[in-house]
Amino acid sequence: MYEAVSVLLEIVSAMFQGYCLQYFYGSFLDGRIRNRRINGLVAAVLYGILRLGTGAFLPQRYGNLGTFAKLAAIMCIISVIALIFYWAIGKITLFLVLTFMAVSEISFFLSYMVFRLEDNLLKLWNWYAINGYMTSAKTYNIAVITVIGMNVLRCVIASALLYFTVKKIVKDYREKDYAIHRTELLFILTPGLAGLMVCTLLRVTIDTAESGAPELLYDRYPSLIIIVPVILLLLLFSIVSGVKLFQDMICWNREKSSRIILENQVSSLQEHMGEMERVYSGIRGMKHDMKNTISLIMQLASGKEEELQAYLEELNQTMDRLEFQFKTGNTVVDTLLNMKYHEIISIVPDLRMDVEWLQFPDKLFIQSYDIGIILGNALDNAMEACRKLKSKEPDAEAFMRISSFQKRELFFLKVENSFDGRLVRRRQEEFPMTDKADRENHGIGLANIKSTAEKYSGTMDFKVNGRVFILSVMMKNERREEDGFWSDR
Repeated sequence: MYEAVSVLLEIVSAMFQGYCLQYFYGSFLDGRIRNRRINGLVAAVLYGILRLGTGAFLPQRYGNLGTFAKLAAIMCIISVIALIFYWAIGKITLFLVLTFMAVSEISFFLSYMVFRLEDNLLKLWNWYAINGYMTSAKTYNIAVITVIGMNVLRCVIASALLYFTVKKIVKDYREKDYAIHRTELLFILTPGLAGLMVCTLLRVTIDTAESGAPELLYDRYPSLIIIVPVILLLLLFSIVSGVKLFQDMICWNREKSSRIILENQVSSLQEHMGEMERVYSGIRGMKHDMKNTISLIMQLASGKEEELQAYLEELNQTMDRLEFQFKTGNTVVDTLLNMKYHEIISIVPDLRMDVEWLQFPDKLFIQSYDIGIILGNALDNAMEACRKLKSKEPDAEAFMRISSFQKRELFFLKVENSFDGRLVRRRQEEFPMTDKADRENHGIGLANIKSTAEKYSGTMDFKVNGRVFILSVMMKNERREEDGFWSDR
């Protein structure tokens, strides 16, 4: 009975490890089989079979060389599963393979060290049986059930440690598409590699000791029963903490890059605002002077030269067109709209840009450069989407619609644009993925919009309606103590 239960537990444990492995891989890598459930199921079953085969063909008791052979076989199995069922070419795969193996080994040894009482119970029951103290069948059955229960509990603890540790790593490692550099890879590999080396040392020492003299480790050094589990727990904690720290480093670097980009955008906006103000003032002055001059010439030429009068009328109409293409009354917004419009029509000449419903309240407490940051990033994303659409489908309609309104103290801004309908968004990711090669410095426009909106107790949301991308931003339009003023329209 004990042998049958042990075999069953070994099968269940191997299959559960396969489930954890496919969950771990599937959270970071794309499966080769389109159906994720089938891909995960086949990967888990194959891992379980290969892992059971490793235990069946390799002896349970072996020396140092055999220990390394078994560990090498397990690592090969984990790597083969990644290569067969997932698009696993990359540095992240090395992290996944090494970390999963380290966590599974640490989980096994923690449960083994904590519940090593099972071995002592077996020895105790054998001693009772040999010396004739265990005579009744009932007493024998109780002993067997107790040992089986301890074995089951040990497997449950090992499986729980493996599952929750893997789940914690998946949760903390949010930037799963981040391009890892060599030094960063070494940083996150070190805790797992250290844990794996310690577990290898334990395997060699325990197997050697138990093959020769079972009392060598624990009878001679009882403190190891406490010291070794503490070391293993610290190693497990270092793996999880290393991943969390690595993720925080990515966020800090991204925030730093985001701040630099925001500062550059603000500086650029200020330069454009000053320049456009000068140009706008010059145009108004020139228009006023030219209108007076043209009016005088028209009066002088009236009734004398019809061609001259027609020419001057056309010139007068031309002067009327020396205005901004888009005028909302907000200098920053007018600057951005006209600048971005002239930029995009050079690439997409038939782009339709509608800002008829873009209006601002009389008292706007939201600072002008914050509106510029939000609208600038939104327009950049919309322009890129329209450019991609026209490059794929030259006959497709490209448009951008910008509107706004105020409801009580809330100010709403909406930007709609056409796009090719393809939006890549991974699980547990807040924003869609950028398809640009430099992902570290691109794809943060929506994050900038959100962080700017949050300054005004607001938020940002987006949705897709067919082949239309809709970005909505909500902010509180009220005086803030840190500002002390509101922007001029």
